[in-house]
Parts: sequence; structure tokens; C-alpha cells
Amino acid sequence: MLENIINSLNNVISNYILVVILIIGGVYFTIRTKFVQFRLLPEQFSAVMEKPEKNQSVSSFQALMVSTASRVGTGNIVGVATALCLGGYGAVFWMWVIAIIGSASAFVESTLAQIYKKKGADASYGGPAYYIQSALKCKPLAIIFSVFLILTYAVGFNMLASYNLQSTFAAYSFYNKNLTPWIIGGIVSLLVALCLFGGGKRILKTTSVLVPFMGVAYILVALIVIVLNIKILPDVITKIFTDAFNFKAIFGGFTGSCLIYGIRRGLFSNEAGVGSAPNASASADVSHPVKQGLVQVLSVFIDTILICSATAFMCLCSGIAPSGDFSGADYVQASVFEALGNFGPVFITVAMVLFAFTTLIGNLFYVDKAFFFILGHNPGKLFNSIYYTLASLLIFVGAGLNAGLLWSVADILMALMTFINIPVIIILGKYAFRALKDYESQKKAGKNPVFFAKNAGIKDKVDYWN
Repeated sequence: MLENIINSLNNVISNYILVVILIIGGVYFTIRTKFVQFRLLPEQFSAVMEKPEKNQSVSSFQALMVSTASRVGTGNIVGVATALCLGGYGAVFWMWVIAIIGSASAFVESTLAQIYKKKGADASYGGPAYYIQSALKCKPLAIIFSVFLILTYAVGFNMLASYNLQSTFAAYSFYNKNLTPWIIGGIVSLLVALCLFGGGKRILKTTSVLVPFMGVAYILVALIVIVLNIKILPDVITKIFTDAFNFKAIFGGFTGSCLIYGIRRGLFSNEAGVGSAPNASASADVSHPVKQGLVQVLSVFIDTILICSATAFMCLCSGIAPSGDFSGADYVQASVFEALGNFGPVFITVAMVLFAFTTLIGNLFYVDKAFFFILGHNPGKLFNSIYYTLASLLIFVGAGLNAGLLWSVADILMALMTFINIPVIIILGKYAFRALKDYESQKKAGKNPVFFAKNAGIKDKVDYWN
């Protein structure tokens, strides 16, 4: 009964309200920034390689890695496969669309996070809660947003990531659906707890080194599968575009269409406009807020255009057509087994373990920041001990729950964050647009852009840019 209620609520929230808000916001920001995601593509690469003035400061690249670690995870593999199985070939096209227009939203929210960031003891910090409080002068709304962020990442996303991780083991003969999920969930939750309580620094360092290599290896394996089945590729590309514009199929069964699943799973993967990445963006030490906004555009492209597309083409070029007979992870495993034999499922499992683990830790980084904002100071050891224990237990519980229920809970919570963040950045967007104009005028003059708050008409007191 609870699952039916949650699923019905999700159909209304995610299938209608969320889609409309995302499209309106993304198109508006794309037009107002004059297609910044395309115009300043070279600037995105130069911004991410820029080193901070202070040696111990957080660089744009490091901030990119934190936000990408949270973005690149189970959504890039299982999320994409689920969208294909339920929405068909056309879901890939709508994932691309939401990434392209959503990257403009990511630019605005991350630029605002930089403008309104706060000075910390070791580094700067900030995010939507801070620009809501400082620019809108509405702390209650900022607290509500922070509560939704905690629920989304500690509960919704982490429980789902735990489930998706264990589901990749279903391809093996030892898998017992009544027992194996709980065993894997227990192991993962213990490893996360070890890292949270300070004893897993070596694990964190190892995974942070391995994940970029695994990301590159994942794309290479996808390319190998595509090359091995190159004859199928033209037909796959044709189906992606023809199915995407099959309006009779889309509007005949709107809630289960490729448009809906493409947008929902695309947003789950890249989180553009949700309000999560700005928490990482605010920590970067840059000379101009626009630089970090451009870096986050690049992060969305890496996540969706590169890694999600790799999953989609790897599956679709395997020769196994997506269908409702698959649930997500099993479709990926079946596809890579068809293309690469026994190596395929093992590789996907290893990739999922690494991606999911860094996602779990990265998500809790955002939760830490939200608790800090609500309390106004670093929580004490007792609070952290209780929070870390509960966060680890949620990871354990998520591994054994129902996939449909977990996807719905994650979608609803993510939507609640978006419902606050998108309208807020539409209201405050004028400051990001002025900052962009200031950045481009300085670049045309041959300068390395340096920002001053007064140049964007900001009269509020800010910790930086004075």
C-alpha cells in the first residue's frame, strides 16, 4: 500500500511538474546566457586547468572531481539501462537534451554559489542554502532546502545506490535474492562506516585514484563493444532519433514514455539544477565566479554526454534490444556478456562497486555541508556518531528493498530540491548573467578576469569579491 502511494505521488511530481520546471529553467538560462554551454566550450577546459593562487586552496579541478564523484555513479550504468528498458531507444535522446539545456542551469547555480560563498578556516564553502539566505534573505527556505538535501542524499540516493550496487551481482550463480543483497549491503555499509569514522583513509585514497582510471576504462570498453558491433550502430542511432520523436507513443502513454524516462534518469545522473554540485563549486579558489560555473557545465557533459552515452551505446550495440523483461542492471550484464563473454559482467561489477562507493561517500559530503548550515557550526562527536551510524544503516537497508520503491523515493526527494532551487536561481539569475557579461568583457580586453561584486550590481555584503 505504501509503495502504491509513493509511486502514484511520484507519477504526478516527476512526470509532470518536474519535467515542466526543468525544461522552463534550462531553456530560460540557455537563452539568457546566449548558449554559454556551447559558446564558451574552450573556456571550460582552460578554467578547469587553472591553478589557485594559494597552494593549499581547493582548485577548480578538485571541486570538479568532488561534484563528478557524486554525479558519476550507479545512475550512469543502472539508471541509463532502466531508462532504456522502460522508455526505449528514444530515452537516450531526451537524456542528451536535458543534459544540454540543464548544463545552463548548472552554470547559473554554480556561479551564484561562488558569488555568495563564505570564508571558512581552511577553505571557502557555500551552496544554495547560502545564496537563499544571503540574497533572498529567507533563512527558513534555506533550512527547508537543506533538510530536503539531507533526505535526498543520505536516504533516497544512498539507499538506491546500495541497491543498484548489489543488483549487479544477480548475474552470478551464487546470487540468492533473499540473502545476497543483505550480505553485500552489510559489507558496503561497514566500509562506508569505516571511512566516516576516520579509519578508512586508505580506502578513500585508493578509490579516489582508481575511479578516474575506471571511468576511462569504462568508456574504452564501451568503444570496444561498439566497434565489435559497428554494423548495428547506424540502426541504433536511427532508432534513438525516430523513437524520440514518435509523438503518438510519447503522448499516448506519457508517464511511461521515452521522454519521461530520459529526462528523469538524465537528471538523476547529472543533477543539473538540483542544487547539489554548487556545494562543491563554492569550495574552489578562482579569480572569477564564472570560471567555476563553466567547470560545472563540463561536469554535466562528462557525466551524461560521455559516460551515460557510453552505457547506452554499449547496451544497444550488443544486439540485445531493451525491454520490460529486464529491470536495469541485468540488461547491462546481459549486453556485455553477449559482446565480451565472461569478462563483461565481471568488469561491470567492478565498475559499479567503485562508482557506487565513491557516490555513497560523495553524497554524504553534501549532507555534512547541510548539517553545518542548519546548526551553524560543526556538529559534535556525539551528533556525528549518531549520524554516521544511521547513514550506514540506511545503506544496509537500501540493498534489500524493492527497486521500484527506491527509484520513486529518490525521484520525489530530488524533485523537492529542484522545486526550490530552480525558481530561486531564476530570481537570482540576473547576478550570474551580469557576472558572465563582466567575464567576457575582460576576456575580450585580453585580461585574466577578476571579479568584483559591484560590477554585477550586488549590494549585499559578501565574504569575497569586495
